[in-house]
Amino acid sequence: MNVTDAVNSRRSVRAYQDKPVDPAILRRVLETAQRSPSGGNTQPWNAVVLTGDPLQKLLGKVAEVIPQGLAAYSPEYNIYPPELDGAYQVRRFGIGEAMYAALEIPREDKASRLKWFARNFQAFGAPVLMLVHTPRYMGPPQWSDIGMWLQTVMLLLREEGLDSCAQEAWAVYSKQIRECVDIPDDHIFFCGLAIGWGDREQAVNTFPVPRAPLDEAVRWEGF
Repeated sequence: MNVTDAVNSRRSVRAYQDKPVDPAILRRVLETAQRSPSGGNTQPWNAVVLTGDPLQKLLGKVAEVIPQGLAAYSPEYNIYPPELDGAYQVRRFGIGEAMYAALEIPREDKASRLKWFARNFQAFGAPVLMLVHTPRYMGPPQWSDIGMWLQTVMLLLREEGLDSCAQEAWAVYSKQIRECVDIPDDHIFFCGLAIGWGDREQAVNTFPVPRAPLDEAVRWEGF
């Protein structure tokens, strides 16, 4: 698989096969991803990779508090800017509606939508969950570096035939994560990354995910 194929076939996969992931594959992917660029070669990414009993412990801990709703949330940052609007908000709203349409869950069926949303915190059934964190003093440039590293990881996973889903949603349960996983107090928790063999036949993995036209995002000068 070349880079273009990996980019074009990568998507946020939300249903996985009941099949373990060889740790040798994960080590190979993560060792190669260490070549990701970062300003001043700071390499600000840190991660914990969970599977088996440690993963089940975390999923169980979060399942206990999900019925509490917003009262159990303890996000360490705003996942989306409060002032998000315009095309950005339209895209965010549109992808959610497209997913629920593929799942045949209408807007008025709030209970079913909430039940599906809770699958975020089961890592969508993926056998591996990577939890990403970085020192709290890191700024936007370093968070950008972490994003480049995550993209590199996700594309290398595609090269191996694996799928993934970057999950900032995990940030709302940072308290429960810290109770189960040793993340330093002076680090901020960023996101989870579900990893596994995607069940690509499931409706939630087949609906179209549109992208904005290039000229909507990029202006050309001097060409």
